[in-house]
Amino acid sequence: MVFFFYLTILTILLHVFWIDTLKKRKRRKVCYAVGEVPYQITTAALNVSLQIFLLDVVQMEASYVSMILFVSRAWDAVTDPLVGYLVSCSNWTPVGKLTPWLILSTPFGVLFYLLLWFVPQGSTSQGLSVLWFLTAACLFETLMSCYNVPYLSLGMFLGGDHTDRDSATAYRMSVKMAATLLASVMQGQVIAVYNTEKQESCEHLGQAHETVAQSTSSPQTAPLQKTQKAFLTSALIMGALFFICSLILFLGVKEQRAPLCSGDPVRPSYLASLKMLMRHIPFQRLVLGFVFTALAFQMSLGNFALFCSHVAELGAQFQHLLLVLLVSASVAVPLWQTVLLRIGKKATAYIGLSLFIPAVIIVACVPSNLPVFMIMCVPMGFSVATMFLLPWSMLPDVVDDFAARHPSCRDLEPMFFSCYAFCSKLAGGLSVGISTMTLQFVGYRAGACNHGDGVVTALIVLFSPVPIALLLIGLVFFRSYPINERRCLQHQEQLTPIQ
Repeated sequence: MVFFFYLTILTILLHVFWIDTLKKRKRRKVCYAVGEVPYQITTAALNVSLQIFLLDVVQMEASYVSMILFVSRAWDAVTDPLVGYLVSCSNWTPVGKLTPWLILSTPFGVLFYLLLWFVPQGSTSQGLSVLWFLTAACLFETLMSCYNVPYLSLGMFLGGDHTDRDSATAYRMSVKMAATLLASVMQGQVIAVYNTEKQESCEHLGQAHETVAQSTSSPQTAPLQKTQKAFLTSALIMGALFFICSLILFLGVKEQRAPLCSGDPVRPSYLASLKMLMRHIPFQRLVLGFVFTALAFQMSLGNFALFCSHVAELGAQFQHLLLVLLVSASVAVPLWQTVLLRIGKKATAYIGLSLFIPAVIIVACVPSNLPVFMIMCVPMGFSVATMFLLPWSMLPDVVDDFAARHPSCRDLEPMFFSCYAFCSKLAGGLSVGISTMTLQFVGYRAGACNHGDGVVTALIVLFSPVPIALLLIGLVFFRSYPINERRCLQHQEQLTPIQ
């Protein structure tokens, strides 16, 4: 596991010294990429551990846990476009327009992330406990939107041409893969502590029932305290990484002023801005294409663990399969960056996304074969890297196209990035909802050791045929995506005199 992590770091360093030759630009891109770590590690930790933490450490009822997770994610999705509009309306300051949002959101984001893993002591009722975690989750998601939306938009203001911008995006995606791997390893250790303490608790509880009838709370107290300490320790480490990486971003990246336009700038209202974005054809095609592909990837990979456990009977090896997939994705990011410079972004998207189709077909057709699974996780990882890299590399081209068509409209870059982030989160929510409803319909029972043929069939369908169909729909939308490399160069020539 440690070997895989260091291999990922080595890949990033090779990419740093491979793509660029100018030290100043290289340093700026690396510092910009490090700013991806806070959002990625906290998001990965919450996705992996928050549900378990609330259920078994806080001992909250499942209905309340579902409500907290749903409301916080819905709130997160809704706040992205609103924060994007507020950022676009901000004025320039001595440190920039986007940087103040990063500076102010960082300490409060760290604080509320720590509060998410802190259990209020004393006689706190169930209702107050639910209110505590719901408030902390919603405030943390709001602060992360205040951090992530300006950070994503900052890639448009690093200086240089579109090639430098694409290179900075590749740096960011490499760091994103490494941060995901690091968070998965850290939370995996916490979950291991949780599983050990849970097993001990069950053994003590069984012994207690054999000797004397007593409540189940006393045998569970000590293990819960140890598990809570493990979660809190992990949160402190990630909070420190959050602050350090934000500091590196602030010290290493100087925000460049946006190009000046002739005439008085126009700042449309919030609804008018959304309407202009939705009517922009390249943005429509890009968003629809990647929403369907994101829905396909998240549905397949979201059910990968259940598929390994109940269809392939390889649940014990799932962590190793996941590591192979993540390391392959990390290695693939700089390779895809080199490929898109040679053949173009649209062709790279077709090739990279198409690798996912034969991989999931082979995995679905050859169950219970660990070597085949390991081999197929490599092309799946390469395809996942395409899914991470290409949308954020193509979105700035859409922003340039919009700026060339509407030269009087300024400062709408955060709206583009926030609206795309909203659509990506919407795809994730739809994936979880469709998968959960399907499994519930076919009779999936949580905690059951064996499931019927209906559940097995549903998992196969959710893992392979349905994602393939969604991915093909996304590729059809990419077919009508109008921006190519020649058009990007025309936009650069058109916008350069303005700058």
